[in-house]
Amino acid sequence: MRFEVWAPHADRLTLHCDDVTSAMERDPGRPGWWSAEADARDGTRYGFAVDDGPALPDPRSRRQPDGPDGLSAVVDQARYAWRAEWAGRALPGAVLYELHVGTYTPAGTLDAAAERLGHLVELGITHVELMPLCPFPGRHGWGYEGVSLWAVHEPYGGPEALKLFVDRAHELGLGVVLDVVHNHLGPSGNYLPAFGPYFTDTHQTPWGSAVNLDAPGSDEVRDYLVGSALAWLRDYRLDGLRLDAVHALKDTRALHFLEELSTAVDAVAGELGRPLFLIGESDLNDPRLITSREDGGLGLDAQWNDDFHHALHTTLTGEGQGYYADFARAPLAALSKTLTSGFFHNGSYSSFRGRHHGRPIDRARISAQRLLGYAQTHDQIGNRAQGDRLSASLSPGLLACAAALTLTAPFTPMLFMGEEWGAGTPWQFFTDHTDPELAEAVRRGRRREFAAHGWAEEDVPDPQDPATRDRSCLDWSEPEAPAHARLLAWYRELIALRHRQADLADPDLAAVRVAHDPQARWLAVRRGDVRVAVNLSKDPAVIPLGVRKGRVLASWDPVAGPLTDGVLNVPGESCVVLTQA
Repeated sequence: MRFEVWAPHADRLTLHCDDVTSAMERDPGRPGWWSAEADARDGTRYGFAVDDGPALPDPRSRRQPDGPDGLSAVVDQARYAWRAEWAGRALPGAVLYELHVGTYTPAGTLDAAAERLGHLVELGITHVELMPLCPFPGRHGWGYEGVSLWAVHEPYGGPEALKLFVDRAHELGLGVVLDVVHNHLGPSGNYLPAFGPYFTDTHQTPWGSAVNLDAPGSDEVRDYLVGSALAWLRDYRLDGLRLDAVHALKDTRALHFLEELSTAVDAVAGELGRPLFLIGESDLNDPRLITSREDGGLGLDAQWNDDFHHALHTTLTGEGQGYYADFARAPLAALSKTLTSGFFHNGSYSSFRGRHHGRPIDRARISAQRLLGYAQTHDQIGNRAQGDRLSASLSPGLLACAAALTLTAPFTPMLFMGEEWGAGTPWQFFTDHTDPELAEAVRRGRRREFAAHGWAEEDVPDPQDPATRDRSCLDWSEPEAPAHARLLAWYRELIALRHRQADLADPDLAAVRVAHDPQARWLAVRRGDVRVAVNLSKDPAVIPLGVRKGRVLASWDPVAGPLTDGVLNVPGESCVVLTQA
């Protein structure tokens, strides 16, 4: 078997393979690359020593059986016999479900998560979006401090378990999306700097030196990241990737990394004969991210839309701290703007940033389905001091209103696991760092951060306490309780309605009409012949819908109505979806 590694500044490279060492030779055709031949099979342990140092894991390791600090293992990707005949599932018309493997079930494994996929099929989900799976220190964590960008976290089950999970999802008709982190690597177990200029001080990010996308040596670094992305799509038959915080990918080259990646993914989709897509997380509100390459954009298929979340969150909760401030001044107006324009900040002044922010979306060229809309995500829950969900503070009626607004919006909807039944469990920030100094630094940093915002330090959960992770696991007995079961049935009804009603699949932002009353706290949305009436007040509301006759498609409160002279009586904290008769 041929082993290869890029180490442009090394004088010597040694392959350690099953306790046998071999000197590696420079590849004359590829500057900076070294190679060696050795006997190996699936499971063979190996590593590379740079300039007679210790054996380190392969930067392109497909498996880390002993964690990020151990030797790599050979993976024979062809050994797995795929069962599902899968033609792929494209993003338009999707309903996504964000899932963290380590807390979706108490067992916290891919195998255990696969056993619960039937719940998602019954719910009407089309795609599971898995939070990051790359290896990280310890057993439990969010996954955003992963290393070994080609490997699967061993406590989750490793490579074989991911293939089994994807295969099972595909058998059930579910697409699978993976969250990947290209903008930084974890501080622990990151050995890339020993091999080459994977990072650069030319730019700084919240995590320190930036990944090297434009400095000397960046050709190979970009190829490393693109290669990792394509490996997930090819080797594990994934349907798409979610790209974490792409605004932190500092790249001044004429061909931006994201454009290069989207070009490569489209080429692989053609090669494999099935649709593949990229979803970006971006704080820039720059529509060029999701504009086609032919029209001068970067060519990503979609992006998370935090503006919709922030507008909806402030409307529901009244919170106005931090980045919620601009939305909280007139929350219903902010929500109306995002529903019709996509972004709230599309060139407007952002007090949180102290400057103007964003750029308008060309609604004639960009489909609303290129924006993901959501009421909750791992970030928006987990980055609260106590990881409290909306269900911790909102009534069942307001949770139902949040669901109606999310699932009838023009955007591609996404749920966060447990949201569909109003999970009573929090989702807190937890880590399992094996380095005591790093663990203490994270613990203190988390408490200082929230103490500055008025929280008592003792009220901020200890990320390193195993109980913090355990509290964050879904309680699968909850959906059987009457209050949870009612909300779950409502989510199922709305998702089925979205799949069935053509007007709710219309991707034209310009066709959306919204009316609202900030004093009475109601909002009405028109999507073709469909009307969505939402009353966020505790008091009943009379909501004008502009139609003489209508047929109720879904109603949270059965006493809503009747529709008389174009107006609808809606009980407090309730919502109705109807169609023009």
